[in-house]
Amino acid sequence: MLSKSESHASWQDSMISLTWLTYILEEWTGVEYHCLYYISFILWVLSIIFAPLLIFISTSCFLNLLLHIYMRKNGLDEDFSNKSWDNGRFMVASILSMGGKLWHGYELHGMEKIPEGPGLIVYYHGAFPIDYCFFISNLYRQTGRLCYSVVDHFFSKLPGIELYLNLLPGVHSGRDESVEILKKGNLLSVAPGGAREAFCSDENYNVLWGNRKGFAQVAIDAKVPIIPLFTQNIREGCWTLGKIGFFRWFYERSRLPLIPVYGGFPVKLRTYVGDPISYDPNITATELAEKTKIAIETLRNRHQKLPGSILRALLERFDKHQKED
Repeated sequence: MLSKSESHASWQDSMISLTWLTYILEEWTGVEYHCLYYISFILWVLSIIFAPLLIFISTSCFLNLLLHIYMRKNGLDEDFSNKSWDNGRFMVASILSMGGKLWHGYELHGMEKIPEGPGLIVYYHGAFPIDYCFFISNLYRQTGRLCYSVVDHFFSKLPGIELYLNLLPGVHSGRDESVEILKKGNLLSVAPGGAREAFCSDENYNVLWGNRKGFAQVAIDAKVPIIPLFTQNIREGCWTLGKIGFFRWFYERSRLPLIPVYGGFPVKLRTYVGDPISYDPNITATELAEKTKIAIETLRNRHQKLPGSILRALLERFDKHQKED
């Protein structure tokens, strides 16, 4: 054990080293010590705020790299209909599923409600759609079924993740392509709230769809059912600053999904599949959109305690009794 005099000497040595390091930084940067302190603090805050985005993009780039290695090792091209890509998909799905299980104790309930044929899956959009990534991964691992995903144009343009998005597969075109995908017997998913719901909703899980009804018209044109989807505690995993006036104004003017997001908390996530809304030739797109919204809100009210709480969502990791299906 150190004596009092030795402890004091050790503290003095540490302060001398810190002063020396500060002097070097001042010489290199030409910035005074107190300015360096504030800059370091700002960078620390920014690293916390943007950590979820950086982790999301880094993970996507890592998976993209693995797929490139897989493609070269097996001599594949970008024809993703080739069965040789199945093992690559399974690899990605397994990594994502394992991550969801370890970090969030992820569970998927009601998968048997998804019809064997085509269908349009409509889900509530959290700050980060990690729950949706876990959903499609578990769906593929357990059934071998792919689910096409409507992806925001901003994320579809990010460099370094093209292969990963195409393999999902992600689409970002219009209504006609969506109808064609469904008519070929596939599953397709969309979050009508998009970035506005992701960044501007809150712990009350408000469904922010505005007047969007294009997804409903797609389901009508393709003559397929709509399957509602909701994930418990998804907003407690990551919170946003989108309700603050400036950030809401910035998004509404620019439509850029650059609102600060913070968190990445290991909260319990449970995804619930609702009862399909069958195709009805006599219903309008407006009526179907409203019916779908009510179905999402019903799942929310049944499975989510409002307002959401990070502490409660963390404690639910230890709760063995899931909410009523």
